[in-house]
Amino acid sequence: MYGDPATIRKILTQYGDTWAVVGLSGNRARAAYGVAEVLQRYGKRIVPVHPKAETVHGEQGYASLADIPFPVDVVDVFVNSHLAGGVADEATAIGAKAVWFQLGVIDEAAYDRTRAAGLDMVMDRCPAIEIPRLG
Repeated sequence: MYGDPATIRKILTQYGDTWAVVGLSGNRARAAYGVAEVLQRYGKRIVPVHPKAETVHGEQGYASLADIPFPVDVVDVFVNSHLAGGVADEATAIGAKAVWFQLGVIDEAAYDRTRAAGLDMVMDRCPAIEIPRLG
């Protein structure tokens, strides 16, 4: 339900290539670092979003979604589930087309709010796992 194949395909192939990766820092040990690298390999522009606003994988970082001065297509969320709903609401506020909650990031109320606002959403999935499956 939270990651149907049609929605996954739509987000990965039809929604543009600018992905804000919330929780992405220069910490190579974190999952966000490796997933962002995979997204880049598949032609996505990643935008690191982290309080440190670090440059990661050659891309300028921003402290929040609201600080990004250009349109974002997809917001990929690597924060704890109790913080994820607020990020989803920010994604709606900045006009993103879709929100993607990573493996283990689950907030059913946020999922419902985000879908009700007209955005596509995937929850508890990883684009680095899904994108190679597209063929």
